[in-house]
Amino acid sequence: MDPTAEARALASACGEVEVLPAGLTRHAALVSLLIRTSEWAQGVLDAEQVVQGGEDGDTVLARACESTLLALGHAVVASWTDGFQADLARVSGALAALSGLALPQRVRCKVPRGHAFLGLYPEGYVESARALPREGGPWRVLGIRGIGAGLAGVVAAALGTRAVCFVRPRGHPYRRTLSLSPERTAQLREEARAGYRFVVVDEGPGRSGSSFGAVADFLEAQGVAPSSTFFLSGHSGALGPRAQPRERERWRRAWRRGVDFESLMVTPTEPSHALAGWVEDITGKAAGPLEDMGAGAWRQHLLEGTLEAAWPPVHTWRERRKYLLRAGGRPWLLKSAGLGAYGARTYLQARVLADAGFGVPVAGLKHGFMVQPWLEEARPLSVAGAAMNRWELVARVGAYLGFRSRHFGQVEDGAGASTRELWEMARYNTEVVLGRQVAQALHVWMQRLSALERMVRRTVTDNRMHAWEWLVLPGGRLLKADAVDHHLAQDLVGCQDLAWDLAGAAVELSLDSEELAALCAVVERHKGRLPPLELLRFHRQAYLAFQMGDHVLAAESHDAESPAEAARLRHAAARYAELLRRELAPTARAFTGGSMSAHLG
Repeated sequence: MDPTAEARALASACGEVEVLPAGLTRHAALVSLLIRTSEWAQGVLDAEQVVQGGEDGDTVLARACESTLLALGHAVVASWTDGFQADLARVSGALAALSGLALPQRVRCKVPRGHAFLGLYPEGYVESARALPREGGPWRVLGIRGIGAGLAGVVAAALGTRAVCFVRPRGHPYRRTLSLSPERTAQLREEARAGYRFVVVDEGPGRSGSSFGAVADFLEAQGVAPSSTFFLSGHSGALGPRAQPRERERWRRAWRRGVDFESLMVTPTEPSHALAGWVEDITGKAAGPLEDMGAGAWRQHLLEGTLEAAWPPVHTWRERRKYLLRAGGRPWLLKSAGLGAYGARTYLQARVLADAGFGVPVAGLKHGFMVQPWLEEARPLSVAGAAMNRWELVARVGAYLGFRSRHFGQVEDGAGASTRELWEMARYNTEVVLGRQVAQALHVWMQRLSALERMVRRTVTDNRMHAWEWLVLPGGRLLKADAVDHHLAQDLVGCQDLAWDLAGAAVELSLDSEELAALCAVVERHKGRLPPLELLRFHRQAYLAFQMGDHVLAAESHDAESPAEAARLRHAAARYAELLRRELAPTARAFTGGSMSAHLG
């Protein structure tokens, strides 16, 4: 991204928000501007941090980012509390000044996955900040870049403090550390002596909580008492399975608060904040309360009568928020599509697929929630597939993949894992689960990685070809659900070559060699680019290794709170492991000259 050009675009976007009439559309546009500016700040401050030798400092650029996001934070807080009609005069001036700063020519901005994929609303941090203890010293807010920058601006505004800064812990994902300039360090040390209280703000915690831990360690080293450090996060649960014991103990003892989305927008005290009210012009007046369909709850409806042990596994913490609404004499699905530009893109792609007859119809988009009819008569392919003709299935899936390959087009390099990154992931996962002897079979790809990368034509892949992601309607019509956003998931994969989805279809729909050949032929007929056979074979092995490792890690994170879900996830991991073992067995024997032993971890 060119930060100077983007700064001008941000100022222009602010002018567009200012002229909108008061209401939800204006508020949503304001939140979108906050997110976009936070991304910009992440990019330019990360670039400055590199120039500063890995330290975050109290620089001209840092102060400009802090004051701009604080102004935006005030606007969001005011809009959330005054009927969506906040004044943007302070924001306009702050954004206009950004393009006059000394900025690098290019910076890399990362997708704020909480806003794009996990339904993390900045408004939730307004309520979290208001729950902080009132008695005590002044506040210093530390936002962990990237997503924590914009959120910190909102928290500081809600607390009424101007003391806000953005920091970026670095290092191993499970053992991050924080480095600040001597000036910034001295400032925090003086504030600790003056009795300040410190609020650390981020999306997490994730698998280890090490970003929060790195900031807490740094503050304690400057003399901040643990009782003076507060944590505002995206959820109020425990740290993930990779957290160190001392981090778990600190998290257990600390004052912390996560976003309570239910009380924020499902059952709020303020009527203008109610999700059901936002969509009333599309659905009609609600006939009852919203019913939570997230975290796998949709299975109770679509798989009614199926034993829970046979349900498909879900990564509950990764699923988008979704609710069933009964209104206007019919059921509706309200699904989190992403905030700002991310939701708009998801909505438009879903419309394209629906209009072409491949996806579920779409009725509208309201501040990050997509409105769709709930198809009560539909059943997942995983339970209805037995009655479906296999060749009709192949034809329909091939037409779908060919269509999206043609219409969603190519994306730039860097939007997904490289061939080498996929190979390194596959080798690591295979060694951990199946053993070094089996993983050695993947070494045959080492000399071909550069050639394979040249074959790749990266596109917006589906990445979720599992049988339960397809809906069968009465009469046998097949629709693809959740077809537009999995390339944004919190995983390695991202956008890949069409070969990734072809490999996924072969694995998830149990296609034999003849059916796979027919699928490829259908894709080619529909003008979808057909990848080379070698690339497809590589992606099949990488796909199996990814799914195996992903399900093992997900099972670990569900062990404590949902043993039944963990068991389903491990069962799925074992299936992928067995398929991968069979796939690699001939090559492994060539390496060892004999039989191969393997175990499932």
